[in-house]
Amino acid sequence: MRIRIVDAFTDRPFAGNPAGVLLLDTSASFPDDAWLQNVALEVNHAETAFAHPLPEGGEADWALRWFTPAAEVAMCGHATLATAHVLATTGAVQGPVRFATRSGVLIATPGDDGSITLDFPTAPLTAVETPAGVAEALGAEPLTTQDTGPNIGDLLVELADEKTVLGLNPDTVALGRYSERGIIATARAEDPSRGYDFVSRCFFPNIGIDEDPVTGSAHTALAPFWSERLGRTELTGLQASARSGRVRTELRGERTLLSGRAVTVIEGDLLV
Repeated sequence: MRIRIVDAFTDRPFAGNPAGVLLLDTSASFPDDAWLQNVALEVNHAETAFAHPLPEGGEADWALRWFTPAAEVAMCGHATLATAHVLATTGAVQGPVRFATRSGVLIATPGDDGSITLDFPTAPLTAVETPAGVAEALGAEPLTTQDTGPNIGDLLVELADEKTVLGLNPDTVALGRYSERGIIATARAEDPSRGYDFVSRCFFPNIGIDEDPVTGSAHTALAPFWSERLGRTELTGLQASARSGRVRTELRGERTLLSGRAVTVIEGDLLV
């Protein structure tokens, strides 16, 4: 089987968020979960995506699952983008592809400009009191805090400004106490003329990722949060990690569109 490393939400190598992508050569079922987890641990990126084709005539074309080095996750945007990129660039699929996942059917549509748009469920945001200890663990005082619902499993915390988000040096172990997956920290862009409307950073210690480079799933929460505040349904987010990446978002009620590019950087054979 061919295995690939794809940098997602970027148009150049060594940026964005790297994901392993393995297209399985069976349409019957996924291999044993322990084998999938071991492969993801060996790849050792934020997520590794496993996909196999489904019989024609169903509601989806491919089955898709995502594993971090430590656990399976319910939703992953960048690894879905990476998988759609591999299907498109290898000729395995032409046009939109429908993925059957733990988060329902997710659709990826290639654009004429080389980008891919993902159709994901919008995260249901609920304002909550900031838990005691979050500010200390994060190293900054949240202005507001939102629960992002079961698919995401994060706390979304709004901070004072972009500079505060960029300067975070959190205690990631401590952050793991306050949500299922971790913390999304965000603020309004200081200068929207730079081409983005908000910034974010994502810390997910509970699934083995201290800081995720670019998180598609987080933008299903960031899109409704900032669309309400900025009065626009179409926005661009900058995830300001060391690798960095941009995600274009379009809020469509219960669905959120996430758009970006991807680049294959490594391709080889899986021998086990």
